[in-house]
Amino acid sequence: MSGSDATDFTKAAEPVALFESWLAEATKSEPNDPNAMALATVDAEGLPNVRMVLLKGVDARGFVFYTNTESQKGTELIGQGKAAVVFHWKSLRRQVRVRGPIEQVTAAEADEYFASRARASRIGAWASQQSRPLESRFALEKAVALYTAKYAIGEVPRPPHWTGFRILPTSVEFWKDGAFRLHDRVVFRRDQPLGPWTSQERLYP
Repeated sequence: MSGSDATDFTKAAEPVALFESWLAEATKSEPNDPNAMALATVDAEGLPNVRMVLLKGVDARGFVFYTNTESQKGTELIGQGKAAVVFHWKSLRRQVRVRGPIEQVTAAEADEYFASRARASRIGAWASQQSRPLESRFALEKAVALYTAKYAIGEVPRPPHWTGFRILPTSVEFWKDGAFRLHDRVVFRRDQPLGPWTSQERLYP
């Protein structure tokens, strides 16, 4: 029996440490991208959109990911100021749901993460007009070649339209598969982002 199985996760005192322990276990068992999460946003009409992104940081403040602010997700995040994500780790039969308002990371945080990316990925951030119509694959390859030449020497700077967002969770729900669909679910809630967690309760499956 693993340490996680021996411990009743529904009695955890707060969600961040529990999430980090589950993510660490998923990193050992998931074949691809254990930090992948489905990000849900809504447009100005309230119509939802969802897509997969990668978690790039988590701490007591929230869950961080990066994107082009001029993309569909970027404009919806800025326009509505809220988001939700779900992690699903099939190998562990677990999932975690997170909801809350969002904030942009600081320029220093965005610069530091951008500098850590592969050079080709940094070039791609300049070349891709994310979510906008693309006339041909050649047009994208031409843009990549243009920026590769432009930044042939020295560092590739972070584009002004590329940054990170932090979800400031007001609820975090943990789900673990149970026999005959009698799953274990527990949700943590708080009234304000960055405030104390005010409640924790089990939910019917």
